[in-house]
Amino acid sequence: MKIIDKINAKQDMYNNPSATIVFLGDSITQGCFEVFFTTSGTIDTIYENANSFSTRVREIFAYLYPNAQVNIINSGISGDSVKGGLKRLERDVLKFSPDLVVVGYGANDCTLGREKATEYGEDLRTLFTKIKACGAEIIYLTEGPLCTTLSPFLPDERLKKLANDFAKLENDGVLEEYFRIGKKTAKEEEVKICDVYSAWKKLEKNGVNVTELLANKLNHPSREFHRYMAIKLIETMFED
Repeated sequence: MKIIDKINAKQDMYNNPSATIVFLGDSITQGCFEVFFTTSGTIDTIYENANSFSTRVREIFAYLYPNAQVNIINSGISGDSVKGGLKRLERDVLKFSPDLVVVGYGANDCTLGREKATEYGEDLRTLFTKIKACGAEIIYLTEGPLCTTLSPFLPDERLKKLANDFAKLENDGVLEEYFRIGKKTAKEEEVKICDVYSAWKKLEKNGVNVTELLANKLNHPSREFHRYMAIKLIETMFED
């Protein structure tokens, strides 16, 4: 991808512009992990930008290209959907004149049900079109999955109910359908795909309890898996 050429060129610190990568998505992109209920009864999440995959991408580039400045902007927002991303695209992405935008949506979108999956694909297409119009490259990231079982480590009945709802979406193939349509749209729009969700499914097929790899046992990958996501993204950036 061109982003690597630009980062490589920036090793000449005095004569070339820095590269800018913006990450647009939901709570997974933002860097949210465990969840809990506050004293007022509302649900909240532990947020650690330092452990998000966007931060890990920055760290990897600092190791690979120590003389190159890479600007990393995390525009993930907990609870967001592709429709929300469209509404805030100018404010949170385009105004930074990015060289690359990593788009990660699906986990929240799929809660609207299978019947909205086609609309999700149409919204993604609009998002891709607007990003490409500003001259940026795009990677479509399938972040998932949702939990597949009820973890024994969930302490609260309210969280158990959420887990059952999420598990139904996952086990009935609803999230997988959203990502299938998302990948189809990305291919049609010539957008690069980093398919982390398929890696999760391969683990599950081979006996891994993927629910226990979720920090909140619901829908947020563990800190360790954020490292894996960063590596997969870097590998995608190095593709022709």
